[in-house]
Amino acid sequence: MTSEIVRFFSVQVALIAVVLVLHTYIGLHIIRRTLIFSDLVLDQLAAFGAMVGVALGVEYGTAGSYLPALFAVLFGALLLAWIKPKGQAIPREAVIGIMYAMALVASLLLGDKLRGGGTYVTKTLAGSMLWITWPLVTVTTVVYILILIFHFKFHRKFIDLAERPETVNNEKFWDFLLFVTQGIITVLIVPIAGVLLAYAFLMIPAAIVAMFTKKWLLAVVFGWTIGFLACLIGLCCSYFLNFPYGPSLVLSLGLFFILATIIRCLFPSNKMGFVKGGE
Repeated sequence: MTSEIVRFFSVQVALIAVVLVLHTYIGLHIIRRTLIFSDLVLDQLAAFGAMVGVALGVEYGTAGSYLPALFAVLFGALLLAWIKPKGQAIPREAVIGIMYAMALVASLLLGDKLRGGGTYVTKTLAGSMLWITWPLVTVTTVVYILILIFHFKFHRKFIDLAERPETVNNEKFWDFLLFVTQGIITVLIVPIAGVLLAYAFLMIPAAIVAMFTKKWLLAVVFGWTIGFLACLIGLCCSYFLNFPYGPSLVLSLGLFFILATIIRCLFPSNKMGFVKGGE
């Protein structure tokens, strides 16, 4: 029994540890640019693409289902980068929110026409820890390393987008590349984690550390640490208390966010040296 628990937790913990590094970093970009729902759009489009694969006879969660999901998020990345209203009449976040609503409705309508569609809709929202395997962890690790190398090479461009967008030439092109990398990690993680947890991975650790520091590297390190601890607690609750996988981790991450918010309110920035220090 002990060896079974060790095998189970080792693969889960390994995937979470890998996922949180890149998700925290990209989440910081999304938060600092106030593109809060962009990841939710791509998560839902990945889910919709996977369901389209089911409609075409591709089993959900298999390697073949990644292809329609990838096409869906690439289309979404193009729209997110291209549709950028000028002026103050319509904020960009409103457009992103409308795109999410359309992606969600499309998934619900498609699910209504599929045999067992309700089950697939639930899977896309909640995910399933049982699908995590060492080959999947290996593939995810390789892809994430490649994306991290890409972001390291062009980190100045992406940071300028967040801090000095007026200095960036071809802003829409770099926006598109940011959303593409965001979409690729979405395609890999949504079948396992579900839409809600995939969004939480990206947003909550980044949101927590964004309240305390503006330093990119420090934020990634602390975001990963906090997110990993929260996910480990959620994972234990899911396994030992038989709670759904995705919601358990989302709730644990959310509780850490609430705690961080309380701490931030009790200790304003001018009383916390950790907040100071520039970029």
